[in-house]
Amino acid sequence: MKKQSIFKTIVLVIGVAALSVATTAITNSLSEKNVSDKMAVSAPTRFASETLATAVPTDFTMAAENSVNSVVHVKTTFQTQTRSFGNDPFFDFFFGRPDKSYPQQQEQVGTGSGVIISEDGYIITNNHVVQKSTNVEVTLNDKRSFKATVIGTDPSTDIALLKIDAKDLPIIPFGNSDALKVGEWVLAVGNPFNLTSTVTAGIVSAKARNINILNADMKIEAFIQTDAAVNPGNSGGALVNTRGELIGINTAIASQTGSYTGYSFAVPISIASKVVADLKEFGVVQRAVLGVEIRDINDEFAKEKKLNQLNGAYVAKVSDNSAAKIAGIEEGDIIVNINGTEVKSVAQLQEQIGRYRPGDKITVSFVRKGKTETRNIELKNRSGSTAIVKAVDMSTLGASFEPISDQLKYNFQIAYGIQVTSVTKNGLFAKNGIEKGFVILKINNSVMRTESDIENIFTSAMNNNDQEKAMFVSGFYPNTRRIAHYAINLNENNK
Repeated sequence: MKKQSIFKTIVLVIGVAALSVATTAITNSLSEKNVSDKMAVSAPTRFASETLATAVPTDFTMAAENSVNSVVHVKTTFQTQTRSFGNDPFFDFFFGRPDKSYPQQQEQVGTGSGVIISEDGYIITNNHVVQKSTNVEVTLNDKRSFKATVIGTDPSTDIALLKIDAKDLPIIPFGNSDALKVGEWVLAVGNPFNLTSTVTAGIVSAKARNINILNADMKIEAFIQTDAAVNPGNSGGALVNTRGELIGINTAIASQTGSYTGYSFAVPISIASKVVADLKEFGVVQRAVLGVEIRDINDEFAKEKKLNQLNGAYVAKVSDNSAAKIAGIEEGDIIVNINGTEVKSVAQLQEQIGRYRPGDKITVSFVRKGKTETRNIELKNRSGSTAIVKAVDMSTLGASFEPISDQLKYNFQIAYGIQVTSVTKNGLFAKNGIEKGFVILKINNSVMRTESDIENIFTSAMNNNDQEKAMFVSGFYPNTRRIAHYAINLNENNK
């Protein structure tokens, strides 16, 4: 079983669904729930370099007044697949209910929140709010409604960027989430249960909190934890300080019921602002990597490895030709500082590296055999270069996907996998012999859990200029239990 967090259940702050969406969907996981949650992000025009007047620490009126007009209501339409049995009563009477059920597409609606971050209509929200949506509608606090375009999404941070065709919109200035202190007052602004312009107050309970909720490749979890009341529909809403500055995007709650019971979590604006700037400029996040596998240090591990400290990120492995390898970082080193900022955990290290793009130069301090060393490092992308990663069109694969069912996991005793739900005749999957129903376990030796994992591998391969563009796909066919391996030449895209 996977290691559980201190909370029995961590659920995304999903939106309240209209009519057909069952209330129990609220407690579903990020990738499985039937209702989208809405949250907000920030982008270019007029960043929060401007600062509002200082408010009295316990007076939230100014912060609320400066926030509610910039927080929007987000409604999404999306398709869900349900299983339905045949409806012939005579067949049922004589032969009983059939063993097989038939998939049916059903349109559902979900709601959430978003934050206006530019006067010309850019809006931040959560990825899980708009994930797989076919239509996104944004309603402003003044009751005007607009159809929104999804500019880009990033499952690794659960951030998405929307755009509406509007001008002179009210915005929230960006604050400094790094300067937040535990115990500081904050406000959560959003639309819980479709109750628009709702403001709740609480304090910062912790920073750089990893709750293991995101189900994506290269996930970055360094949440701001607060006790401000956040409920379904708050996702994508604003977390602001007492000066009315945006310091986070509300994303998740810790709950056993699906509703707020004590703690909520927000993506720091230091991470979200970089993500949305990349999505606006490139259509895809420019993610820098050190090229190391890391883990936190606890007392038991420190004794096992004979370490003299508990703080820092332990380097378990260094990838060949990576930025870390070139700089001389070795297995067993403990990274303790990035560009002058102390690093005490894996979450803090991921938060710091997540601010940079490939090609950026940083200083990394680490402890080796009791001595602290510092190296200058030029960060790279996943392909091992500093080139800009371009957005790619995955439709050339000619396939659609969904996570494997719990039944498949049980039958084959597997913990992960993506199933091919359809294959088009002229796509690369069909040309290489991959058929509908195939369960993908790994691509290019990376484990596949969600469709975003496939997209990340595909994007990385297509942006690889140093070698042949290819995807090596491994998996099996459940019906025949046949194991299969496929090598897909992605250069066919350019022919």
